[in-house]
Amino acid sequence: MKKYFLAIDIGASSGRHILGWQDGKEIKTKEIYRFPNGPEKRGGHLVWNIETLLKHVREGLDRAISEVGSIVSFSVDTWGVDYVLMRGGSEVFPCFSYRDDRTDTVIDEVHQKIPFSELYRRTGCQFQPFNSIYQLYDDLKKGRLDGVTDVLMLPEYLMYKLTGVKAREYTNATTMGLVNALTEEFDAEITDRLGFDRRLFPKLSKPGTPIGEYRGLKCVLCATHDTGSAVEGIPIEGREPYISSGTWSLLGVKTEKPITDDASRIANYSNEGGVGYNRYQKNIMGMWLINRLREELCPGADFSEITSMARKSENTAVLDVSSSEFLAPSSMVSAFDFASGGVLNSVGDYFNCAVRSLAVSYKNAIEELERNTERRYSKLYIVGGGAKNEYLNELTEIETGLEVVALPIEATALGNLKIQMEAENELS
Repeated sequence: MKKYFLAIDIGASSGRHILGWQDGKEIKTKEIYRFPNGPEKRGGHLVWNIETLLKHVREGLDRAISEVGSIVSFSVDTWGVDYVLMRGGSEVFPCFSYRDDRTDTVIDEVHQKIPFSELYRRTGCQFQPFNSIYQLYDDLKKGRLDGVTDVLMLPEYLMYKLTGVKAREYTNATTMGLVNALTEEFDAEITDRLGFDRRLFPKLSKPGTPIGEYRGLKCVLCATHDTGSAVEGIPIEGREPYISSGTWSLLGVKTEKPITDDASRIANYSNEGGVGYNRYQKNIMGMWLINRLREELCPGADFSEITSMARKSENTAVLDVSSSEFLAPSSMVSAFDFASGGVLNSVGDYFNCAVRSLAVSYKNAIEELERNTERRYSKLYIVGGGAKNEYLNELTEIETGLEVVALPIEATALGNLKIQMEAENELS
């Protein structure tokens, strides 16, 4: 009799419920439910529609139960850094999106209290203007933390609403900029100096921990940061680098311990929690560029058409796609026009520029990775939606000089399922 497990994998543009079961040594999967997602503009800010997200999570769970009956366990993963504030059992809305610009005015003040060089030495967390540490400091300044009893990262919040249990999971917490890289717990020195209440940052739980039930289904913590689960789902040979390619491109490698030296800080590499290892990685702009260009230039076009147009373009413009102007522009086309100096003339030029720029950014990050880890690599594993972009894979292979192993698999869901299955084997 098959033993079913359920992965609820929510990305910044869509979510999916995926059933998994073991067939020999292989994990087989079946998508049960899929739903759209994305930030909404409310009151001049970008926010998440948490009520709708929760509704979809419940609908997918109930559909999975009705389809197969018995499910051993389920878990939820999402992107990192974003959270819901709670006053007891009541939410403090809105739930801001990391793409909102509300932190712009507080970053310098945070760094005056704790210089970023010290933050990096303590946490190993790369600088991103949307890191939770800056979002929470903005909340503190605006009084949104008054009376708050809990800070729940999005998967923690969703699982709390399903089970009634408020858990704090390690891998997602490491995206906040508040977890000590050595102790693997929240750093009280940082929270104290910023004026945060220590009680908001309790002990962390590791992936594989059971936390409660929903309709008789056991809820188990996976690596709730989607990249943490994705790395668990990649069949990497040895310690070769990976790219989890979705809205963002997360490029990194497994290391035995965090690397928090000055070279890593300058290169803006992050150290994030893995399942028994450190993930030394870097956020690079990803399919967000191509998806936004598609919305403006050719809505409805499939990606094979887009790739064909890009290949036909002879324009060789390359942009610094890590620039903040590409993070949340009102018009991605206008952002490309400004950054390129107006040299892009056709639809194909825009897509060719985006793909070439991503490949060059991968090359630069790989060179930094090799210097900082003092290792040379021969392969690069690419998973996620971006792994289907053959043109990008070809250019990445040319730029990096590495053999690209493209695996267009649901790596995040596979990793989520794998962690649940391993936890069941340990507990049974």
